[in-house]
Amino acid sequence: MPEDAYELALRALGYKERTESELRGWLAERGVEDTEIEDVITLLVEAGAIDDASFARRYADDKRLLAGWGPDRIERTLAGRGVAREHIDAALGGEDEEAQLERATSLLVGRGMSCGSERERERALGLLVRRGYPLDLAYDAVRSAERRFRQAA
Repeated sequence: MPEDAYELALRALGYKERTESELRGWLAERGVEDTEIEDVITLLVEAGAIDDASFARRYADDKRLLAGWGPDRIERTLAGRGVAREHIDAALGGEDEEAQLERATSLLVGRGMSCGSERERERALGLLVRRGYPLDLAYDAVRSAERRFRQAA
């Protein structure tokens, strides 16, 4: 006998926070019928157990502060998790370019990347692009890190 879809959903959310899209997929993989999924999602959204807007804000903040991610990587990851465009835009809208530049520069300085040679600049640029910083901003951060190291010397 299949488990109650609501209880199954609550158990899934107890393991980790999921987006609405992720929970839909998770329930479908376990054989829950589409109509039941819709009913359960509606109940959970109304109860505040699923809130993609709040999830996107917290996720973006965590990835910025704890992982040093840039806006491009955060955007790609949230989109991949099924978060709606308006929630992604709102989550990324709270940080201006100056704050992004400072975070990217601090990431390089914190890793001891002096950017004093062409090879170091290329490595630093590659790191920032992989972390999801726009290319123009990454260039600016490499130059800023290089200046900081020169001034400190």
